[in-house]
Amino acid sequence: MWKNRNVWIILTGEFVAGLGLWLGIIGNLEFMQEKVPSDFVKALILAGGLLAGVAIGPLAGRLTDQGSKKKIMLISSVVRALSVLFMFVAIETGSVLWMVVFLVFLQGSAAFYFPALQAAIPLIVKERELLALNGIHMNVSTLSRVIGTAIAGILLTLISLRDVYALSLVAYLLLAVATWFLKIDETAVPSAKKVDKSTGGFKDVFPIIKSIPVIFMTLVMTLIPLLFIGGFNLLVINISELQDSTAIKGWIYTAEGIAFMAGAFLIKRIGEKFSVFSILFTFSFLIGVAQLMLYFADIPAVSIAAFVLFGFSVGCFFPTAVTIFQTRMPKDYHGRFFSFRNMLDRIVFQVVLLVTGFFLDLIGLQLMVVLFGISSILMTGAFLVYTRKHELHIEKEEAERLSS
Repeated sequence: MWKNRNVWIILTGEFVAGLGLWLGIIGNLEFMQEKVPSDFVKALILAGGLLAGVAIGPLAGRLTDQGSKKKIMLISSVVRALSVLFMFVAIETGSVLWMVVFLVFLQGSAAFYFPALQAAIPLIVKERELLALNGIHMNVSTLSRVIGTAIAGILLTLISLRDVYALSLVAYLLLAVATWFLKIDETAVPSAKKVDKSTGGFKDVFPIIKSIPVIFMTLVMTLIPLLFIGGFNLLVINISELQDSTAIKGWIYTAEGIAFMAGAFLIKRIGEKFSVFSILFTFSFLIGVAQLMLYFADIPAVSIAAFVLFGFSVGCFFPTAVTIFQTRMPKDYHGRFFSFRNMLDRIVFQVVLLVTGFFLDLIGLQLMVVLFGISSILMTGAFLVYTRKHELHIEKEEAERLSS
């Protein structure tokens, strides 16, 4: 796998683009802090960009399956870079409206790029290498988040906000250049060219999802970690207030990030010793345990341990889930499926964020995490029963696929 130039291009592009993304995110927060006094209005502005990505999802999925994955990735990378120009206008005019335009184009381009990327990865490596590459790809993404946020915080004290966005623009342009050098053999997916242009985008995917129980089960199970991720920042803020410590926020973010990278790094070895079935359900259960541990969030060591357990579990869970999607979903539906999943994640993320805020005000942190933790464990148990009822044997089926 490491001799594959496409792998290096994908990983390098992800790291550079991730740096640009997080430079931009920190820049967005800085700009809104200066121009938008209301937290609710800030949330509406950010949600506006996400909703644009959701709205364009069906079109993005259909075009990804109809056309070249590389071209979709390249065009969306260029659009992402050009979107930064709107932010330059926003800074010069002090207009929040131009920032909204920037976010719409940024999220719109992401709605095309990420499904195309997920559909392209199975075309550049062998099936037995997918789990390892998905884990490494998520590690690179996490590393870029950690480094990007740290660099952005330092740069904002040294250079202007405009210069921070200029660096973000350079990162996006480098992603486009890296994408240009990709060499993907898309002849392996001939039927992708025959997608009916009149289709609504996702309506052809739903019957496939229903007809393959493993995909349906895994898709719904990915909602379990989103119960934690959606309200992640609100949880950290509340733990900081509960412990009356600002330093704990840094420790939590660092511990969770390192644990996530450890899980994503070790998933290949774990996958060699345990079945996909065991990995999926074990770490889904442990995510629920991590939530329950936050009942003792007033104890610093326990709260950090909970985020370490969560980070490691998610680092193992997501690469496994993505690998199942990439291997079990027919390749000519990859674009629409991953676009649908991307859209679903965005919607659930927003809902969980609102629900988390509501429950934190209504019942408080400790009762809320107990509710979420029990819900996660019950959902895991329900799907375990579901697999027994439908006689799903993921590990056996995967072994047969890899050996064939």
